[in-house]
Amino acid sequence: MTKQLSQPSDQQRLWWREAIIYQVYPRSFLDTNGDGVGDLPGITAKLDYIASLGVDIVWISPYFKSPMKDFGYDVSDYCDVDPLFGTLADFDALIDKAHSLGLRIMIDQVMSHSAEDHPWFKESRSSRDNPKADWYVWADPLPDGNPPNNWMSVFGGSAWQWDSRRRQYYMHNFLVSQPDLNFHNPEVQQAHLDSLRFWLERGVDGIRLDACNFHFHDTQLRSNPPAVNRDTATVSDVNPYGMQAHVYDKSRPENLAFLQKLRSLLNEYNAVAIGEVGADDSLAVMAEYTADGDKLHMAYSFNLLVPTCSAEYIRKQVEQFEARVKGGWASWSVGNHDVQRVATRWGGPDAPVAFAKMILAMQLSLKGTPCLYQGDELAFPEADVPYELLQDPYGITFWPEFKGRDGCRTPIAWTDDAAAHGGFTSGKPWLPVVAPQLARAASVQENDPDSSLAFTRKFIAWRRALPQLTRGGITFFDAPEPVLALRRDVEGERGIVAIFNLGGEPVSLTLPQVAGAEAMRGHGLPGEVRGEQVSLPAYGAWFGLIPAGQ
Repeated sequence: MTKQLSQPSDQQRLWWREAIIYQVYPRSFLDTNGDGVGDLPGITAKLDYIASLGVDIVWISPYFKSPMKDFGYDVSDYCDVDPLFGTLADFDALIDKAHSLGLRIMIDQVMSHSAEDHPWFKESRSSRDNPKADWYVWADPLPDGNPPNNWMSVFGGSAWQWDSRRRQYYMHNFLVSQPDLNFHNPEVQQAHLDSLRFWLERGVDGIRLDACNFHFHDTQLRSNPPAVNRDTATVSDVNPYGMQAHVYDKSRPENLAFLQKLRSLLNEYNAVAIGEVGADDSLAVMAEYTADGDKLHMAYSFNLLVPTCSAEYIRKQVEQFEARVKGGWASWSVGNHDVQRVATRWGGPDAPVAFAKMILAMQLSLKGTPCLYQGDELAFPEADVPYELLQDPYGITFWPEFKGRDGCRTPIAWTDDAAAHGGFTSGKPWLPVVAPQLARAASVQENDPDSSLAFTRKFIAWRRALPQLTRGGITFFDAPEPVLALRRDVEGERGIVAIFNLGGEPVSLTLPQVAGAEAMRGHGLPGEVRGEQVSLPAYGAWFGLIPAGQ
C-alpha cells in the first residue's frame, strides 16, 4: 500500500535544517538475545533514551543481510534484515515506536558496492554474457596480465581483483569482498531505487548515503595521476591511497544525474537524504551534491573527523563550504563509526568531561544539521582494543600504525557493571566494553546534573528555542588560538555571538564585536564578558545577544 502524504509547506520541507541527527551503530548499541551483538529490538528498547536527548533523526547503520566482512557495509540482500539483527517485523516495530516518540528513522544505503555473495554478483561473475554481466565493473587485463590501471582500494592494495570465472578483473574500492556496481548501467540504478522504495514504503523517513561519490567510474579506465598535495587529514599517512589524485575512480560528473533521480523518489515520500563524501576536495563535492535543491538535502565529509582541532581549521572548513555552496546545506559531524572518538582525537587521552561539553556546544553552534555519534553524549573516550581482539579488517591490515575503527565501535556501557558488560549483553560482547567507558556509563550520569548526558539534554533544548542557531547565517570573527568566535543571524531576531575556548588553559581577549551584548543564560558553559573583554576558563564558552541593529 502506497504511503499517502499531503503536500508540505515550504517550512515543513526544510524541517531537516533545524533537526539533529543521532547515529546508532546497531552492533554496539544493545543486545537483547545474548549473542554479543546489538540488534533492532535493542534499538527499540532504547528509543526513549534517544528521544530524551532532544534529537530528531535516528540514523541506523546497516542492518541488512550481509556476510559481515565489513560489518554490514557489504550487503547481500538490500530488502531484508540480517538474522543477526532481527527480522522485518522487528524493524516495523522500531519504526512504529520511533514515530510514536516523534523520532524519524534514517537508514544507511550502501549503493556503490555489494557483498560478493549478493545474487547479483554471483550471476554477474558466472559468465560474460549473462543478464547481469554488466552490473559490476569488469575489465580485461593488460597484455602482461596486470590490472587495467593504477586505481587503489581505500582498504589497501589494488582496486582490482582477478576472477578466474570470467578471466577478468573486477573493481572494488574497499574490501576484495565488496565488488563495485556499474552505475553506468541504468538497470543497476533502477534496482537500487526499487530497493530504496521498499524501505520508504515501510515508513523510513530518510537515508544516509554511504560513499555517495563512489557510484561512477571513468569508462575509459584512465589511471589516476599522483596527488599534488597528499591528503593526510582524511587518509592515514600509512595508506598509499592518499598518494593518488582520485579524478577517475570516483566523484565523476555522471553521479549528479543519478542523485537527481534519487531525490525525485525521496520527494514522493517527503524523505530526506544525507550523503557521505570522501574526496580530495570534499567541500567542493559537498557543495555540488547539495546545490539547487534537486540532489541531496545535505552532505557531510571527513573534514571535521580529522586529528586537527584548531579554531583556524574549523573556521576554514565552514567558510569554504559557505563560499562554494549554492543554496545547499551541510551536516557537520565530529564523530562517527569510522574515526577515533572525538573526546580522545581532539581532547587527548585524558580529556575531561568539560572538553566534551564544549565540543558538543561548538558543533551545535555551526550552521548546518549536526550529526552526533552514539556515546558522544556520554563523553566516551576512544577504547584501546588489543590486536588479538580486533575485528576491523582495515585496522588488521594497517596495524600498528593505524589501529582501525574498533576503538570507536565498542559497545555502549549502559551501566557500570563490568561483570554484566555494562548492561550491553548477557553473552560475550563482539568487542570489549572498556573500563573508561564503564566509568561514564549512562546509569552513572543519569541523575548527575553536572554530567555530560545532562549537559547534552540541556544544551539541545536550549538551542531548539533559538532560530539563530538552528537556521541562521554564520560569520566568524578574528580571534587568537585556541578561541573560535562566531556570530549567527536570522531575519527578525537579534544576532547571537558565540565564543569557544578550545584549549585547556584559561584565556582573556578583547573582542569589539561583543560590546553591549547581553549575556545569555541556560546553555550551561562557563565564561564572562565585560565590555569588550572576554574571559573564558579552560574549555569554556560564552553566548551573547547583540544589541538590535548592531
